[in-house]
Amino acid sequence: MTGPARRLRALVTGAANPGGIGAAVAARLRDDGLDVITLDLEPGCTHQVDLTRDDLPPLDDIDVLVSNAGLATTVGAAHTLALERWERDLAVNLTGSFRVAQACLGGMRERRFGRIVVISSFAARFGMPAQVAYAASKSGLLGMVKTIAAENAALGITANAILPGLVGSDAVRAMPPEIVSAWLERVPTGRLIDTGEIAAAVAYLASPAAASVTGQELVIDGGLTLNSLSVTRSVVRAPGPGRCAEGDRRA
Repeated sequence: MTGPARRLRALVTGAANPGGIGAAVAARLRDDGLDVITLDLEPGCTHQVDLTRDDLPPLDDIDVLVSNAGLATTVGAAHTLALERWERDLAVNLTGSFRVAQACLGGMRERRFGRIVVISSFAARFGMPAQVAYAASKSGLLGMVKTIAAENAALGITANAILPGLVGSDAVRAMPPEIVSAWLERVPTGRLIDTGEIAAAVAYLASPAAASVTGQELVIDGGLTLNSLSVTRSVVRAPGPGRCAEGDRRA
């Protein structure tokens, strides 16, 4: 498949935070030669827009959309979460993403070329206690992505979702150390995911090499969602220096 002859133009939403996923994605796509514009509620991007209520700028010239903007800070269990907080998460994370995708699709369909990459979350598939609105909104994105993929596959447009685990963004690194440590105890790789790793995955899905990859979910979580239980004494993590895993000594 042959893409547009002109330089590809990309939009990355949620890119205002220099230490976040959006900024890393924008930098990677620029390094790959794309013309990148950014959008965020906060200042510092090409467009400052509230995706829940503001008019969007013209986006019919966008070839690559990376929909990253979203809220991750609404905490509340299903039996206590206030309805307005639920609605805010869905308005930003789900409806906001849909508005941007819809605004880009007209031009993509006309040119018969497009790449849509939505940043969802591992919580979309596995849930997350005390973040029912976040998990539900991120799960809704998966249905949106698969539908867009099915509707537009014959027009040279792909749509895929990336489902990160705990990413080492500035916001995560600012969390209480005991919270981060508790997470990392569950992660087989034993470390936070680098924002550059998410950006590299986006770059692949936006590339010509991924022309036949559409409607897919890519989980990048350091093995967090793997079943690491075993009927032997073997362990998943590599042992520390000078130590051998239990499974190496006995079963």
